[in-house]
Amino acid sequence: MYVIAIGWLYVTLLMAATETNITAGVLTFVVYGAAPLALFLWLFGTPQRNRNRLSREKIDDAVGKDDGADTRRDQ
Repeated sequence: MYVIAIGWLYVTLLMAATETNITAGVLTFVVYGAAPLALFLWLFGTPQRNRNRLSREKIDDAVGKDDGADTRRDQ
């Protein structure tokens, strides 16, 4: 997915480079390139973020359980 993102930024950078003034170039890059790409990566990254969150919760639950194997001062 990152190859597509890099390619899209490359294309929009070349589009911005062909603009006649600098303001138009910056706006072209931001409006056609960076903003839609950020939205795309955020939307399509949501399932992975949810999977990461669930795996962290499972690890925290497993680590947080007291199995009685640790010795304390009074034992």
